[in-house]
Amino acid sequence: MAKPKPRPKPQPKTKPKAKPKSRLQSELLLEITSEEIPARMQAQAADDLKRWMSQILHQKAIGFQTVESFITPRRLVLVVHALRNEQAVTGDIKHRGPRADAPQKAIDGFKRSLPKGASVQILNTEKGAYFFVVTRDKVEKTERLLPGIINDALMLIAWPKSMRWADHGVRWVRPIHRILCLFGSKVVPVTFGPVKAGDMTTGHPFLAPKPFKVKDFEDYKAKLKQAKVVLDPKERRESIRRQAEELAREEGLRVREDKELLGEVTGLVEWPVALIGAIDEDFMTLPPEVLITAMRLHQKYFALEDANGAMAPRFITIADNETADGGKDIIAGNERVLRARLADAKFFWDQDRKQRLEERVPKLDEVVFHANLGTMAEKAGRMEALATGLCEYVPNADGEPARTATRLSKADLVTAMVAEFPELQGVIGRYYALGDGVGEDVARAIAEHYAPLGPADECPTAPLSVVVALADKIDTLVGFWAIDEKPTGSRDPFALRRAALGVIRLIVENRLRVPLRVVFDSSKEAFKFGAVAILNVPGWGKIDRDVLSVLDFFADRLKVQMRADGVRHDLIEAVFALGGEDDLVRLLARVEALTAFLETDDGADLLTAYKRASNIVSIEEKRDGKSYADAPEAGDFRQDEETALHASLGASMKASSVALKGEDFTAVMGELAKLRAPVDAFFDEVTVNCDDPKLRQNRLRLLSQIRATLGNVADFSRIEG
Repeated sequence: MAKPKPRPKPQPKTKPKAKPKSRLQSELLLEITSEEIPARMQAQAADDLKRWMSQILHQKAIGFQTVESFITPRRLVLVVHALRNEQAVTGDIKHRGPRADAPQKAIDGFKRSLPKGASVQILNTEKGAYFFVVTRDKVEKTERLLPGIINDALMLIAWPKSMRWADHGVRWVRPIHRILCLFGSKVVPVTFGPVKAGDMTTGHPFLAPKPFKVKDFEDYKAKLKQAKVVLDPKERRESIRRQAEELAREEGLRVREDKELLGEVTGLVEWPVALIGAIDEDFMTLPPEVLITAMRLHQKYFALEDANGAMAPRFITIADNETADGGKDIIAGNERVLRARLADAKFFWDQDRKQRLEERVPKLDEVVFHANLGTMAEKAGRMEALATGLCEYVPNADGEPARTATRLSKADLVTAMVAEFPELQGVIGRYYALGDGVGEDVARAIAEHYAPLGPADECPTAPLSVVVALADKIDTLVGFWAIDEKPTGSRDPFALRRAALGVIRLIVENRLRVPLRVVFDSSKEAFKFGAVAILNVPGWGKIDRDVLSVLDFFADRLKVQMRADGVRHDLIEAVFALGGEDDLVRLLARVEALTAFLETDDGADLLTAYKRASNIVSIEEKRDGKSYADAPEAGDFRQDEETALHASLGASMKASSVALKGEDFTAVMGELAKLRAPVDAFFDEVTVNCDDPKLRQNRLRLLSQIRATLGNVADFSRIEG
């Protein structure tokens, strides 16, 4: 029998060899540690550094794979992956060779004749593509260029506020402590201000302050984590959210959602540690808005609520430290600070309610709205007159409650609570009004009359709230227009753009038929009964013209709003170009109908025909030096297609005018759709520029009627396509 073959000895397992890094590219790591960067400035700074570094590298023709940026309260970090070690150089073009499509033998012979160090490129010329001899200049090493590139990028960061050293010209948001900068394994000799780069950094200033050396980005991230620093803001944010939810769950509660506060707190800590504290039961009688504002704005605490959404006597604070006692001293300190602040709030709350809100109205004479627009008392008076008229356009809004709500709307501005918590103006007024026995609808209008404050803010829907909110914003707009304090460029100190968008949202979202021109005129009249000083303001006499200017401003704001909602800009322009429209709901209905019509085959084809007709008429009018806008003579038609088109245009103009008056814009577009067949037939069968001058003129006038008929609905010349 044959002997069995011996089994091979098992070989020891070996790890696959790491892929060697390319010698053509290296990683750039930059970290700037400083004193604490304000949370509101962090995200923009990280984006700026990433953007400027990318742009400069592109300009320098230095290739790279990706750029990442990170930021914590104490460090701004940038890493460029796979950055080329050499700058790409175009070289000098010496002389031209054969054409790119020349026979291969000629190309090969040309290449063999090249001197050493020369290369070949195909370049396009006016006579075609040719081979060119290119001799490269001396290649520039990236590491030599990096100090200047990094300095340029750092100087371009636009801090909202910055500082500078007494003996250095460069500026930074806060004093810089250290710079770490590595390209591959080498230190990049960057100097920014008085600080020179090295290969050392530090971790958390309290938990791991000892400096340490790093080799590359992976080593940096790992060691930073060990040194109690979470580099990625997304990771810190998620850690805060998770810890807070776990602590709340243990108490049978939930964290009140607050994305803005979560983002701010993320920028305040490098090593987030969530801790839960208690609110004294004595303070739970305060309105929840007061509790939340005191915790959120001043202390950066997260509020907790029970399963029913009611405020719980607990809060969560995020510490940037770990302590041996599990945070007991930190919690006690936070509770003590909150207790003092809420004690003040409770005192103001109790004192304010000793006086009725109505009794505070005369004190508004002491509060200036604007030097040229009178006091808050005068503003409330104008609002009262305007709100009474607005009730006509807001269904279920009654004049007497509207007058009460506007008269009381600003009264909480002279309370101690609003002086302490100005963010709660209106909200506090609602609570005091309810305590005085004022109806819920009036109290709600007091609270909601500032809304909406932005695109994310909820828009009031209660009739009385809508009336008072409109009166407040329209009075502000007309007044500031009259004293020539209009927004210019990015400057809008009185938030007039926001006020206009607020009016637009109130009208559009509630589908209100408000004639803005009439309302603006009413607002103008209300000013005449205010302070005498207002009437003497230079330019006040131009108020009629200014009302038209306000309407133009509204049109611009509405365009912005519609573009944000995805409406085509050219269709907006086409409808707005008609002018004279001050009913926003009607205007939007026209845009919607036009949008739907142009998405149909009839609409698309009619637009093409309109442009063809308009172009022909415009060219011939320019050539002949005369207008063809007059009506054509029906007796001069020679072909059935002319007669049919003329009849269709007349019928369409008549029917669409009736439909426009009835605001049936769908029917209007239906009438336009009927024009497609006669227009197509006309262009297929009729020669416009014929030899007979009289016949040519009549046909050009007929084409002009196409432009006039469609122009009754929108300015089709502004529509793309």
